[in-house]
Amino acid sequence: MLSVAILIFSCLFFYFVGYRYYAGRIDREVIQPNDANRTPAVDQADGVDYVSSKPLVLFGHNFASIAGAGPIIGPIVAMHYFGWAVSLVWILLGSVFIGAVHDYVTLMVSVRNGGRSIADVAETSMGIRAKTIFSIFLILAMLLVIAVFGVVAAKTLIAQPKMVVPTFGLIPIAMILGWFIYYRNANLSLASALAALAVLLTIFVGFKYPVVLGEADYFGLSPLMFWFVALLIYAAAASVLPVNILLQPRDYISTYILFGTLALGITAIIWVQPSLNTPAYLGSYSEEKGPLWPMLFVLVACGAVSGFHSLVAGGTVSKQLARESQGRLISYGGMLTEGVVAVVTILLVGGGLYWVAPIGGGVDMAVLGFRESLSSGGWIYAFGNGYGNVVSQMAPGLGFTFASMIAVLALNTFVLTTLDTAVRINRFIVQEMVGPNVPFLYNKYVATGLVVVLAYFIGATAGWQKIWPVFGATNQLIAAVALFVVSSYLIGIKKPAAYTLYPAVFMVVTTIGALAWQAHRFFTAPVPNIFLGCASLGLIALAMFVGYEGWRALRKRQSQGLKDLPASA
Repeated sequence: MLSVAILIFSCLFFYFVGYRYYAGRIDREVIQPNDANRTPAVDQADGVDYVSSKPLVLFGHNFASIAGAGPIIGPIVAMHYFGWAVSLVWILLGSVFIGAVHDYVTLMVSVRNGGRSIADVAETSMGIRAKTIFSIFLILAMLLVIAVFGVVAAKTLIAQPKMVVPTFGLIPIAMILGWFIYYRNANLSLASALAALAVLLTIFVGFKYPVVLGEADYFGLSPLMFWFVALLIYAAAASVLPVNILLQPRDYISTYILFGTLALGITAIIWVQPSLNTPAYLGSYSEEKGPLWPMLFVLVACGAVSGFHSLVAGGTVSKQLARESQGRLISYGGMLTEGVVAVVTILLVGGGLYWVAPIGGGVDMAVLGFRESLSSGGWIYAFGNGYGNVVSQMAPGLGFTFASMIAVLALNTFVLTTLDTAVRINRFIVQEMVGPNVPFLYNKYVATGLVVVLAYFIGATAGWQKIWPVFGATNQLIAAVALFVVSSYLIGIKKPAAYTLYPAVFMVVTTIGALAWQAHRFFTAPVPNIFLGCASLGLIALAMFVGYEGWRALRKRQSQGLKDLPASA
């Protein structure tokens, strides 16, 4: 019964405290959306990147892009080291007062500045030095995301060959859906229903005819690298095609897959009412991860706040928003929906897996043990097993294996969504930063090719494994920078900045604390990791630079005002 009470309370908290009350205040005092203002999607329409989109379709694109694996992996890892209760509290508070605010305000600032990325807006609000360093940092971070998510998705296709057909079958289905919606003006509900049926058909075919690659090389590539290259080629194509042809409808369909999986999981929680078998609180210190603060906040990451979301907001969503009044639902509402996914993950994994074997036995701990699942198969395996156990108790005919596969398929679909969105965003940043001085890099094909080739070398050489341990803090640092940028902007146009400034300070301090702890652990380990220790110190220097530049810009804006911003802002 506790799991059901947590689920209901969380949804009510997100809606009434978050969406209705807090987002309402931000709308009235800060954003003041005005549909008389022409958005970049209307004013700069080019049929490729700037495309006025239907609200429901854009919500699907935004949610699919920001969700990815973040709201699943973060809560699982956090509850493993600190317990489900403290992880849940941070998800609720962080999503409402920091994460959703970050997403919504960065979106609207980008919209009010011609769809420019947050890195580009940083030049106006914080200066050219801040923009340059921030842009370089973002390009490197995005390359890492592309490489890691590409390798993870490739490994999943090898481990789960039944997912190959539905993974790639979704591409032509999305393109056909986009053509019907935007070029034939088809009924959205009917077209969506037919697309959903087509996706179900690919799932059936995939389960019937799994695509298994042997040990042989394919075009001179190992099976892992073959799928990795295939996924990068797809992501490159998706990043240069008009958004309404592939990227947007694919993300929209992906949302149906996750929502269907989420609805099945929520129904199972209400039906089964699983007890939470993992500890609520494991103490304020983890031997492996360190102190509760700041490490919990970095581990949960995307489940409460994510810097990557600001890149999506200013990279693709701001260029597709048809009316300003739709921003609150699409962005603030999208982050709260991600918070629901994080809460449901805690309940399914905490209720479907066991910390210790139950009295009486009868449970295979190698499959349903929380720590055992994480140790043997990682967080994807743990999520699939927890989900499969709870759902199969509600619907025994579905079976544990099939229910687990549904969860893994939904997860992999969103990993690919993050992959193609990250390639497009990185292309935008390269064009904005380097294009004016190196004209041939302003060409979208050249910029995309450069991004994909660099990501390939990072993934193919396994170089990402060296830097990935500090990526969680890197992602939080991006959020802090974005919050400082929009705070400076708001002060300049004489709008209340407390909604973003206090979270910015909190995120910078927390990130510095996490990086300092990680640097200490890397340098003092039995076998010191000098590379990661120095990387952590470098990120601390960047965080301090961001804090200094943000403070300097805020003082300047407070005393002078921002005279060079458009009056419509």
